[in-house]
Amino acid sequence: MSAAHQLVVLIDPVARRIDGESVRIAKDVLCAGAQAKICWPEGPQEFAKALARRGGRRTVVVGDDQALLRAVTTLYRERELDRGALALVPVGSADSLELARTLGVPLGAVAAARAALEGTGRRLDLLVDDSDQVVLGALRVPAPHPVRARPAPPTVWGAARSALRSLVRAPAPVSAAVAHRLRVEADGVLLSDLDRPVAGVSVASADGLAQVVVHGRTGERARAAARAVTISGPVGGFRYRADQIVAGPVRTRTWTVRAGAWELVLPT
Repeated sequence: MSAAHQLVVLIDPVARRIDGESVRIAKDVLCAGAQAKICWPEGPQEFAKALARRGGRRTVVVGDDQALLRAVTTLYRERELDRGALALVPVGSADSLELARTLGVPLGAVAAARAALEGTGRRLDLLVDDSDQVVLGALRVPAPHPVRARPAPPTVWGAARSALRSLVRAPAPVSAAVAHRLRVEADGVLLSDLDRPVAGVSVASADGLAQVVVHGRTGERARAAARAVTISGPVGGFRYRADQIVAGPVRTRTWTVRAGAWELVLPT
């Protein structure tokens, strides 16, 4: 039996709580099509241990964008991203699956589980910052200010995840009325400085490079493709939104592209 048909399935506890029926359907499809080891981690440590014990099996994460991000981050920090492809069966609220949709993962439990069984791996880039945090999709600077957290669910891990999601909001539209002082450098080339306020900056990885766009206050844009981008802000720092997570404030942050650093199973 090939490694593609030997699975370790990590089922996120948030997914179980939000949509247990989709979790059951995904588990049934995966178990019917492969020899599957089902793991029910209740916290970050159990999640990391299950990943460490996956051996040569294909890893399938059943959960939302944050569950996928947790898996990629863990494997990146353990320097094990090259040990096989990851698959995702998206389960969660609509606003927690934006990344899955962008990456091309089917959103239905049956279709996603079949893709995990029959799909092929596609090499994707990563953005990694100077604090060793990874970005799978895109980031936007600045991010909206955080809002008050919603009531926490009963588990410790769930409480942390709920507080995290309370920071998630759609990025504010570029507007001439909004100005931010940001210094932006792409591979050392200055695109914008603190004395020239801008509406914002967006960064995404593509073709092995960071695609940087500086949005001007009156609609103009400065673009660059670079291996590394550094953004600095005023004394109070700036917030940024990456993979739906709002972070900061930080005074300076550098993101570097890791070309083809990880592999995601997508429909053939």
